[in-house]
Amino acid sequence: MQTKSKIALLVTAAIALAGCDQQGGGQQAQALPLVSAQNVETIEYQPSKSYIGRVEAVEDTEVTAQVSGYLQDRHFQEGQMVKKGDLLYTIEPSSFLAQVANAKAAVAQAEAALKKAQLDFERGKGLLPRGSISQSEFDALTATQLGAEAQLAASQAQLNLAEVNLSYTEIRAPFDGRIADSKVSKGDLVSPSAGVLTTLVSLDPVHAAFSVSERERLSLGIDKVKGDGSAEAEAVQVQVELENGETFAQFGELDFLGNRINIQTGTIAMRAVVPNPEQELLPGQHIKVRLLDRQTSDVTVVPRRAVQTDLEGNFVMLVAEGDVAERRNVELGTQVEEGVIIKSGIDASDVVITQGLQRVRNGVPVRLQEAQAE
Repeated sequence: MQTKSKIALLVTAAIALAGCDQQGGGQQAQALPLVSAQNVETIEYQPSKSYIGRVEAVEDTEVTAQVSGYLQDRHFQEGQMVKKGDLLYTIEPSSFLAQVANAKAAVAQAEAALKKAQLDFERGKGLLPRGSISQSEFDALTATQLGAEAQLAASQAQLNLAEVNLSYTEIRAPFDGRIADSKVSKGDLVSPSAGVLTTLVSLDPVHAAFSVSERERLSLGIDKVKGDGSAEAEAVQVQVELENGETFAQFGELDFLGNRINIQTGTIAMRAVVPNPEQELLPGQHIKVRLLDRQTSDVTVVPRRAVQTDLEGNFVMLVAEGDVAERRNVELGTQVEEGVIIKSGIDASDVVITQGLQRVRNGVPVRLQEAQAE
């Protein structure tokens, strides 16, 4: 009877010990750091570099008067778009019409004088062999004919000049563009020395001017120039970003590379031509010029919050086999919308810890949960 009591007591103690072990194991599991993790992401990336730039007009001209006279009329609305050849101003043409008429009369008179000189020359040419006129008289007839020809040429030149001056009384747009405000009014006396009447700038396309360092010029592959003087940069394309952060819809192409390095800044001037069909870009506008590689590549990306830094450098914590945290030193690349590019240190198959990093140590087991939405 006493033996049976001892056996029962031993069984009870064993069961109690087993229960304690199970309870302790459960508490130990609950004590593991709770973390969120996600797979490393691979994206298609197009490398780029950004520069501060400014919009410039391809054509920018100051409209001035070529002749003196009173302004008869203005034929445009200030700030409107004009086409090449559109009439902008008219200068009172009456005095220039009179000059043309006077020049035409001088031409007619010179033609009549030349006709008479030619007839006298032909007559003298027939009389000279018969001795009816002397050689000196014939020479005089020859000189008269030559003088009449010269006088006609001079009269023709004066007529051409008068017609050119008359054409200057109509001031026309030299190219398509937007015109500024007028500096003169109807009835004002204008002249070549009177200054600018208005200005005209072309808006489609426009230039995006910026500067790059010598090292960047070489690394971008734009260190050569084509025969026409434009930059040889088929490896890159140009994208414009506006001041409000919006990306301009039209892509540009590099068309100019400066011929020397600025010794003050260590940069070289560059320029791109950008289509501007809706006239959204205006000369003088501040922009950001982004040079994009035409070739894309696959890169590894992790969330920025997964990257930590200490005295050894940048690192991430991975979930290794057996749900054990593992430190991995990494080399960071450019920050993109999806996170930060990792140049080296991890593989596309790795799982990186994104939350709960403050409780994680290298080589310590962790307990996983689903990532919380940001």
